[in-house]
Amino acid sequence: MEHVPVLLHEAVAALAIRSSGIYVDATFGRGGHAREILRALGPAGRLVALDRDPDAERAAALIDDARFTFHRAWFSAIDAVLDALDIARIDGALLDLGVSSPQLDDPARGFSYRFEGPLDMRMDPSRGESAAELIARADVRELTEVIRDYGEERFAQSIARAIAQARARAPIATTRQLADVVAQAVGARTRGDWRQDPAARTFQALRIAVNRELHEVAAALPAITARLAPGGRLAVISFHSLEDRIVKRYLRSRSQTDPRLAKLPSVPAAERPVLRLIGRGTRPSAAEIELNPRARSAVLRAAERLT
Repeated sequence: MEHVPVLLHEAVAALAIRSSGIYVDATFGRGGHAREILRALGPAGRLVALDRDPDAERAAALIDDARFTFHRAWFSAIDAVLDALDIARIDGALLDLGVSSPQLDDPARGFSYRFEGPLDMRMDPSRGESAAELIARADVRELTEVIRDYGEERFAQSIARAIAQARARAPIATTRQLADVVAQAVGARTRGDWRQDPAARTFQALRIAVNRELHEVAAALPAITARLAPGGRLAVISFHSLEDRIVKRYLRSRSQTDPRLAKLPSVPAAERPVLRLIGRGTRPSAAEIELNPRARSAVLRAAERLT
């Protein structure tokens, strides 16, 4: 399935592109948002893109534009990338979190329970342990915590025990093996949503753990904020509640003064708000969801750097 960028026009509009500004697309993917940003930029503008996926790097190589630079990097490494480019301040940054359609639909990447493939799930296959390696080494307690905390799965302990029992008989090396183990562990117990595959939450949890997704978001947000020029914008698209909670809380915390300090004659500079929220969260229209069902859980949040 071709990757369709979610909230494309809304995200670019939230950045309020300045013709000669410097922008960062910290999650290039297949370049849908990046191309739209380049269309909005003038001749003196500049776009720096990051992505850890080698397929994203190949897609970026197809963009022949002097204003565009791509770096194969995790988005938490934004400071190192910008320092290497001698860029002190940026006018905006976009984070489109989650997994792209090509990643999900490529069996060789091991992201989906819908296809048989190696149980990998790494966005950067050259770094870190795969999902297969994680479930081979983790004890039942760690597996339970990962599946419960990152998948919000109420049957986490049952699934973790089933994985431990199954791997004692033979290594769990493929997506279908894991999906079958989870299905047997969950059994016929009611979830309340019959449309969701029994393995969906476990696969989400392992993907988040393998790619350190929540750690990446938590590290990137303050790094980007510190780089924003006055009036610069940060736009973030989240696809599940765990990511969105981190984004929402961070933006809120940096846009408010602690009520206990607000009563002081002079609020210390370090405690003053540095961001101004833009709107209250934008969701895809019914028309977009109809065209791209994977957009249904997306939410866009944006903020502007204060002087």
